[in-house]
Amino acid sequence: MNQQVIWSAVGLGLSSILGSVIGLTVKKIPHKWNDIFMGFCAGMMLAASIVCLLLPSVETVGLSQWWQPALGVLAGVLLIGVMDRFTPHLHRLSGLDEETHRNNAGLNATLLFVLAIALHKLPEGLATGVTFNSTESNAIAMTITIALQNIPEGMVVVTPLLMHGISFMRTCAAALAVSLLEIIGVFAGYYVGDISAIFLPFLLAMAGGAMLYVISDEMIPETHSHGFQKGATYALVAGVMAMLFIESLFE
Repeated sequence: MNQQVIWSAVGLGLSSILGSVIGLTVKKIPHKWNDIFMGFCAGMMLAASIVCLLLPSVETVGLSQWWQPALGVLAGVLLIGVMDRFTPHLHRLSGLDEETHRNNAGLNATLLFVLAIALHKLPEGLATGVTFNSTESNAIAMTITIALQNIPEGMVVVTPLLMHGISFMRTCAAALAVSLLEIIGVFAGYYVGDISAIFLPFLLAMAGGAMLYVISDEMIPETHSHGFQKGATYALVAGVMAMLFIESLFE
């Protein structure tokens, strides 16, 4: 296996754990900073999904094969959309969303939260793994981008568990499980993309579509729910520019 894939998976896992450790130490993050952190993460993911996934997908096919990226985006959106039917929104678990998920009424709160975070982590891991079958510069930029945004994201995803009375040890176990999900996603994305170059444009677009769904359906609405949307918007723009700067370093 490509050594860089292993280092990427380990790096993403450790960055997620680092963010969780900070969140467990701070224990409570004000909504204002929560929205700013998440806005920054959304901006980085938005730029990464377009620059590292969708553009390479489109550029590797001719006009006659443009259906592959289009179908890939649709598949990614539908995949996460179906998952969303069976897992709660992050802001629902924080008591900020009136939307109900009747399929989850009897599930354990910790399990619900881990499932919700999986909607974020699996697409990120899969997207990173798939890019290693594209260009090295895109793969490195994607890894750095996701690792950097894992830190503030890790901070803001553990605090709701503590606020809902989940024990410290169970919260730590949930944080570790989330890190493992992203690591598994990296390896799965790499192996699936390595099966055949024919399907690479479709897979890149599928990962990009999945990330776009998460950004639009989860991250942006969450950052605009508490009256701090201006700061979140500025942070999103900063996140986009930060990712573009990272990408330019490895061109």
